[in-house]
Amino acid sequence: MILKKYLNKTEFSSYQEFKADFKINIPENFNFAYDVVDEIAVSNPDKTAMVWCDDKGNEAIFTFGQMKSYSDKAANFFKSKGIRKGDPVMLILKRHFEFWFCTLALNKIGAITIPATHLLSTKDIVYRNNAADIKMIVCVPDPEVIQHIEESESKSPTLKLKMLVGEDRQGWLNFTKGMDNSSENFVRPVSDQATANTDIMLLYFTSGTTGMPKMVNHDFIYPLGHILTAKYWQNVQNDGLHFTVADTGWAKSAWGKLYGQWLSGCAVMTYDYDKFVPKNLMEVIEKYKVTSFCAPPTIYRFLIKEDLTKFDLSHLKYCVVAGEPLNPEVFKQFYDHTGIRLMEGYGQTECTVAVATYPWMKPKAGSMGMPSPGYNIEIVDEDGNQCEAGNEGEIVIHTSSSKPVGMFNGYYRDDHLTASVWTNDVYRTGDMAWCDEDGYFWFVGRADDVIKSSGYRIGPFEVESALMEHPAVLECAITAVPDPDRGQIVKATIVPSKNYHPSEELAKELQEHVKKVTAPYKYPRLVEFVTELPKTISGKIRRVQIREVDKEE
Repeated sequence: MILKKYLNKTEFSSYQEFKADFKINIPENFNFAYDVVDEIAVSNPDKTAMVWCDDKGNEAIFTFGQMKSYSDKAANFFKSKGIRKGDPVMLILKRHFEFWFCTLALNKIGAITIPATHLLSTKDIVYRNNAADIKMIVCVPDPEVIQHIEESESKSPTLKLKMLVGEDRQGWLNFTKGMDNSSENFVRPVSDQATANTDIMLLYFTSGTTGMPKMVNHDFIYPLGHILTAKYWQNVQNDGLHFTVADTGWAKSAWGKLYGQWLSGCAVMTYDYDKFVPKNLMEVIEKYKVTSFCAPPTIYRFLIKEDLTKFDLSHLKYCVVAGEPLNPEVFKQFYDHTGIRLMEGYGQTECTVAVATYPWMKPKAGSMGMPSPGYNIEIVDEDGNQCEAGNEGEIVIHTSSSKPVGMFNGYYRDDHLTASVWTNDVYRTGDMAWCDEDGYFWFVGRADDVIKSSGYRIGPFEVESALMEHPAVLECAITAVPDPDRGQIVKATIVPSKNYHPSEELAKELQEHVKKVTAPYKYPRLVEFVTELPKTISGKIRRVQIREVDKEE
C-alpha cells in the first residue's frame, strides 16, 4: 500500500499512541498526481479508483490506469491552449467525473486549481475571476452556469479561455473533444516548471457566512494532510468504497472524494444528482456496496426519517459526520436504525480534520472528539489563557513548533486578513467550544453566534440540539435578538417536520420542551416557523442573515 511510503507507522492500538507516534514523512517536490495516482497506475493499473453514477441511470467505473491516462490527456490539452505553471483555473463541474481528470491534470502542470459550485451568480463569478486573476474556466453544460460565465466576461480581463464539457458552443472550447484528441503521455515537468512543495496547488473560496468569501491558499503537500482525514477518521479501507456527500466546489470534496482516500488505497463513490432524495441515496449505498460514508448532519436528519430497514446496509461498516455539529438525537436515531455509531469530526477549509472521534475512542453524542496528531490545539478565553474543563472559549491552533501538514498558508493576496486571525504563531479559528474532563471537545458555535442574555452566555448549538429532539422539528437555527432588558434574547427559527403545522400552541410546546431538556434560561423566547432556513451555497445555515432581517424589522 502506497500509504506506507509517507508514514513511519500505520497501525496504532490507542488514541494516546496515535497522538504520540503518528508522523507524516514529506518528500521533496511532492505532487499527488504523479507520486500517488500515477504510481498506483503503474503498479496496479486495474485497481478501482472511482465508481460513478448519476440520477438518470448512467454509471461508470474508473481504474487508476484510466485516471492516469485521462489526466495526461487533459494536461496535454490544457498545455496546448497555453495553461502553464501558476495559472489559476476555475472548475465548475458539479459531480461530473471530468472534475477528477481536470484536477489531476492541473496538478501535473502545476497550475492553481480553484473548485467552484455551479450555484454561483454572475456577480460571484466576476468577484472570483478578479480576486484570483482566473485565466480559464472549465464548466458543465448547464445553461444557467454558461450564462453567468458569459455575462462575467466583460468585467473579467484576465479570463482568456472557456471550456465546456461535452458540447460545442461559439466562443468555447469543447473539453471532451480536446482531451480525447490529445496524447495520453504527459511528461513530468523539470527545472523551473516542476512543482515545489511550497507552490500554490489549490485556492478555495470560503462560503462567506459573513462578508465576502476569503481565498484559502493550500500548497502541494496539502493532500498528505488528508491521510488523517481518510485513513484514521473516516476509517477507509484498502480496496473499500468510500462515499462522501459533497459537491466538487467545496473543500469537503477534497476531504472525502480524492486525496486521503486514494492515498489509503480506497476507491471513491460519486453520485451525481440534481436533487437530493434520501431514498435514492440509500439505494446507491446499497447497490454499490459502500463501505464507509461521510455526510453533514442535514443529510443524516433526512436519512433517519426513512425506513432504513428496507435497505441492505451489510457492507456499510463506518460512518462519520462533519460540516456542522451533530445533534445527539440524530446520533441516537441513526444508531438505533443501523447499529453504527456516527463519529464526529471538526475542521475548516483552512485545515484538515483538526479534532475528531477516532476509531479507538468511544463516541460521545454531540462531541467533536479530541485533537488530531500534529495539531497543538487549546481552548482559550478572551485574554488568550487556556480555559479550565467545562469553560467555554475559542479554539486556537498553535503553530510555533510546527504547522500541521495540510494547514493553509494564509489568505491569498490578503496579508491583513491573515494577520487578523493568525499572529504570534496562534491561529484563531473563530469557533467556540469547551472541553470536558476526559479531553473531549464540545462545539458551542461561531464566536459571532454566541448569545449573551442577562449575564448568561448561551451557545446556539445546545438549544438547537434540544429542539431537534422534538419530532416536530426538521431543522432549526438559534439566534440572538436585541432586548432592552436582557441585552439579547434567544430566538428559534424552525422548519417543521411533515404533519406538523405552525401554531402558537406548537411554539409553546417547543418552548416547554427546551426548558425540560436543558437549563430553563436557554429556552427561545421567540419562535418563528419558516418553510426553509437561509443557507450559504455550501449548505451551511446563515444565522447572520436571520439576525440581519430581525434587526431591520
